[in-house]
Amino acid sequence: MTACTAMARAESMPRTANMDSARRERPGAAATVWDALRREAACLVGAEPSMARPLDRSVLRHADMAGALAALLSGKLAGEMEVATLADLIDRALADDPDIVEAAAEDLVAVRDRDPAAAGLAHPFLHFKGYQALQAHRVARHYWHAGRRLVAFHIQSVVSERFGVDIHPNARIGRRVLIDHGTGVVIGETAVVGDDVSILQGVTLGGTGKEAGDRHPKVRNGVLIGAGAKILGNIQVGMCARIGAGSVVLHPVPAFATVAGVPARLVGRRSDEVPARTMDHSLPESVFVEQGAGI
Repeated sequence: MTACTAMARAESMPRTANMDSARRERPGAAATVWDALRREAACLVGAEPSMARPLDRSVLRHADMAGALAALLSGKLAGEMEVATLADLIDRALADDPDIVEAAAEDLVAVRDRDPAAAGLAHPFLHFKGYQALQAHRVARHYWHAGRRLVAFHIQSVVSERFGVDIHPNARIGRRVLIDHGTGVVIGETAVVGDDVSILQGVTLGGTGKEAGDRHPKVRNGVLIGAGAKILGNIQVGMCARIGAGSVVLHPVPAFATVAGVPARLVGRRSDEVPARTMDHSLPESVFVEQGAGI
């Protein structure tokens, strides 16, 4: 851990001790995280002068996290739409809905706390496409519900092309969500993702292909979804459940359950942890014993 990272970790929001505290609102998260992010960026400029320009453009020249987030996303996503136009659209969304910025701040701390590759706040803010794609989705959702669906679809399309993350603008996603790596993540129109959820690469929250209307999964708080898992249909994934990597889930998953396989089956239950926070993907020992495999 660098001195800059240690400083940011000490100054930004601490980990929450349990699910009850995680559910409580944290007013002013954006201001607290922004101060730590800016201090870390200033420290990093001294440590790595070659990064002075991108750190200034994305963080240091801005007065608050909303301005930095608008500049970051517009710079990453502009193409057919001019950077200034896209930046103005994002600025307007963040001004109209400050909760987007608060959620972005809490997501950033969740990434830092759960991903050992994060190394502070600045690195995931500048470089993690899963984090950036989620914040762009929050802006797209704002315009979807403002009736400006063409703008929302444009943002979704560009995010999908640039980041490889395809989230429908109407999907509902909570706070303190980690989309790790991001590549290949697909989240459908009527999907719901709760607070304190961790999603790894290649995950699909999709439909079965036969339904209309409300047709996508409802993922409750604290769930961990392993790499490559496919959860299909309008089914519930209960609080603090764990979905094994590569699983295909076609039926509801109870709270605190671990499921794995194709099709997924119940392989264990555990109510003493929040798997999305611990990021523990291990299966119960009994699964390996049943299969005759070593641990």
